[in-house]
Amino acid sequence: MNKEQCFQVGYVAKVHGLRGEVMVVLDVDYPEDYEDLEHIFIEQKGRLVPFFLEHFVLQSGNKALAKFEDFDTIEQVEPLVGSGIYLPLTALPELGEDQYYYHELIGFEVEDEKNGVLGPVETIYDLETQDLLGVKHQGKEILIPIQDEILTKVDKAAKKVFCRLPEGLLDIYLED
Repeated sequence: MNKEQCFQVGYVAKVHGLRGEVMVVLDVDYPEDYEDLEHIFIEQKGRLVPFFLEHFVLQSGNKALAKFEDFDTIEQVEPLVGSGIYLPLTALPELGEDQYYYHELIGFEVEDEKNGVLGPVETIYDLETQDLLGVKHQGKEILIPIQDEILTKVDKAAKKVFCRLPEGLLDIYLED
């Protein structure tokens, strides 16, 4: 399994107890969608490795207590702390017609209501402070905040993102 076929659901935060359990932080909107997991992929040395779960118990605050099969000591799970946890894209819950996952926007054409077609979405930046679309426009990358007041509509069928750029945002990127 490679990263392009997966999405990150969280990371191993710390060892819990003495019997090989770990605390997992989930970076998802609805943790309950993931409470019946039987396996996950953990990033190790740049590769995704499957781990089978004995249990995966949701906790408060977007956390879960996880126990992996054949991992019974602190020494076995300690190297996993800080590692990303992934699932295949096929495990993503179905969304409504007007909803979308950020990764689906790659390749969509971005159109601003004042400036017209800007170009394709090439990258999604998932930053702590804010998520951004990386759009190729006139040979330069423009970063567009993913906010409801800026991204006005996403048409999945037409593969288009419609936006209302803040005044001066495009100028910042086009200055030499």
